[in-house]
Amino acid sequence: MTSIIKFVIAFTVLVCTGTNVCAAPPKKIDQPPLAEQWFGIYVDTDRVGFYRQIITESPEGYQMDGYGSVRMKVMGFSKDATIRETYLVSKGLGMRSFDVEQTVNGASSRVSGKVVGGSIRLKNEAGGKTTNKQLKFKGEVFPGPALNIYPLMRDASPGKSYKLLAFDPEELKIKDVKISVLGEENTPAGLPAIKLRNNLYPFVNNDIWIDSHGNTLMESVREGLVVTKREDPKLLGAFIGNLALAKKDLIYDFSLVRAEPPIRDSKKLTALAVKISGWNDALPLLQEGGQLAEKPGAGSVVIKTGSFVQTAQESKPAQPAEAYLKPADKIESDAPEIVAQAKTVAATAKKQEELARALASWTAEWLKDSVDDGGSAVESFKSRSGNCQTHARLYTALARAAGIPTRFVSGLVYMEGKGFLYHSWAESYIGDRWLSLDPTYNQFPSDPTHLKLLEGHLPENMAPIISIIGRIKIDVLETRY
Repeated sequence: MTSIIKFVIAFTVLVCTGTNVCAAPPKKIDQPPLAEQWFGIYVDTDRVGFYRQIITESPEGYQMDGYGSVRMKVMGFSKDATIRETYLVSKGLGMRSFDVEQTVNGASSRVSGKVVGGSIRLKNEAGGKTTNKQLKFKGEVFPGPALNIYPLMRDASPGKSYKLLAFDPEELKIKDVKISVLGEENTPAGLPAIKLRNNLYPFVNNDIWIDSHGNTLMESVREGLVVTKREDPKLLGAFIGNLALAKKDLIYDFSLVRAEPPIRDSKKLTALAVKISGWNDALPLLQEGGQLAEKPGAGSVVIKTGSFVQTAQESKPAQPAEAYLKPADKIESDAPEIVAQAKTVAATAKKQEELARALASWTAEWLKDSVDDGGSAVESFKSRSGNCQTHARLYTALARAAGIPTRFVSGLVYMEGKGFLYHSWAESYIGDRWLSLDPTYNQFPSDPTHLKLLEGHLPENMAPIISIIGRIKIDVLETRY
């Protein structure tokens, strides 16, 4: 994760600190931890980004994939940085090839290449120009994600140190790095760990805590001013989910799911059938709301919408729970202004279906769409702006106030010429069915590209998104117009 942290370090004023620790030598490992890990990035205790790392075996050794984003503001200046990196390394972690895409404050670049003999042959694409470069070195060169693991695959006894050559994809340089094993020391959270220190960043020490399997638990600069720590995906999930649903730049590319083949004239669709691969089988298969979902096998799900559902034998849902009519956190259906507005709209509607359509239309017109969450239903009613979550909350509150059982749902929706993006909308129980409607795009019913994956508006309801984001792919099985 060193590349994404470098963006943060380079943008903050840091001061070196240090401690001395000693302990018995840890157990040596034979290979890096083969797993997916998520990290939160913090500056002065504020979460400013995230990083995901996956290490898998490859024919030559190992593949190290990472994706991360940070968004921060220091001394009046802001910086947005996103990185997607892939490294192929040998069994001993020496770099063999790489592909790194970076976007810093809107400027994108890509550097790729391979190690041939004693040189790195790379291609750099930036600003519409392509340049080729060769970096010579002696011995082995290592990518940033391998540095924390290296000592445990050799000898991580206290006092041991290693001098390595590390490749910096941002500066396109090979740098001398010293890694020192300080010994055993618990993380600030109390987890048993082995503490390392390196001089990867100029003018400042980088302290690292790793477990006995080589998993990075935490990195810290200046006694916690800048911290990267491994987090439970369930805890990080709500943060990631909110970023994805807001369609913010720092996660846009990571969360975009391209469809094969692309969908043409998506707004004219009457039915859609897709297969989602890379699915997490622990997630529920959500039905109703004009959707049928089934599992053709492990790690995949088929979802059908539109007329595919209307012609199928869809079972009648149970009467909705009373909770779908009650106020909830950020869905204040009992607030005076919400009740009053629901009554105003209801005065012109004769049936519940007409009322739901009118409320969705009113919400779409009332709220100015933005990438930022406008907060609760009452807050957005007053501010008149917000993203798709804001629209769904305000509509849900109005519908419940009008006596229509309504729930907040999230999933994917197709954006013409791009692919599927994460999105939130609502479902209202009308007649004897849950009907899907989108108060952001003023759709009743929602178009068939709405693929429901989650139900509920609370952070814990959003958290499961982390188990599939950046992992799934969509194959379009059939479309109808």
